[in-house]
Amino acid sequence: MTVEHAPRTSTYPSREELGRAAAGAAAEQIRKAIATTGRARIMLAAAPSQAATLAALAVEPDLDWSRVECFHMDEYVDLSPDAPQSFRNWLHRTFLDQVPQATFHPLAPEAGPDSYAELMGDEPFDLVLFGLGVNGHLAFNDPPADFDDPRAAKIVALDETSRRQQVDEGNFATMDDVPTHAVTVTIPRLLNAHALIGSVPGAVKRQAVRDTLTQPISPDYPGTALRTHAAVQLFLDTESAGTEV
Repeated sequence: MTVEHAPRTSTYPSREELGRAAAGAAAEQIRKAIATTGRARIMLAAAPSQAATLAALAVEPDLDWSRVECFHMDEYVDLSPDAPQSFRNWLHRTFLDQVPQATFHPLAPEAGPDSYAELMGDEPFDLVLFGLGVNGHLAFNDPPADFDDPRAAKIVALDETSRRQQVDEGNFATMDDVPTHAVTVTIPRLLNAHALIGSVPGAVKRQAVRDTLTQPISPDYPGTALRTHAAVQLFLDTESAGTEV
């Protein structure tokens, strides 16, 4: 029987305040890992929803980035490695170039998902920084998601909602420009972590937030898998929460 946990949820007036709060919580977890084991392994999401959090995390004081290994959740298949829409390139522009001491392990789709699974290994991540898709996906695990996938990474076909989101967020000009497939880290591998911190701003994510928190735990609502983990923090703004603070 699945034990259900309620994510610790907090709401802020703006994306910037959300980002600073999420970054503070993330920095605390990274410091804790370094103090305990001498290093920290973190998994990153690459999306506009993460920009404020990553910008604030890059300037957090007293973080020894030379002791941090960074992985990322997904990457398009059949997209040029130097394309600006590449998630690894987005992470460099937004975050990694500001913390050059960190070690980054980019996901290379041409090498296949098994190679990234081997690179990640079986050890829990110290921290996963995640967002929610408009359809509630975690990474590119679109509904219905596999909550028991034995693989750590796999190639998936992106559903129409996920592809439309990439256009709506300004990453691609048209749907025809959006790749149809990606390599994604699976939900069980994402949840194999000591702590998960989600940054989910914007009115377009309101239904995904509501579903994640209130729907029965089900592959039809991928975000509900977060409620099977005991250490999840969800940072919202007033638009995504649908409240005033």
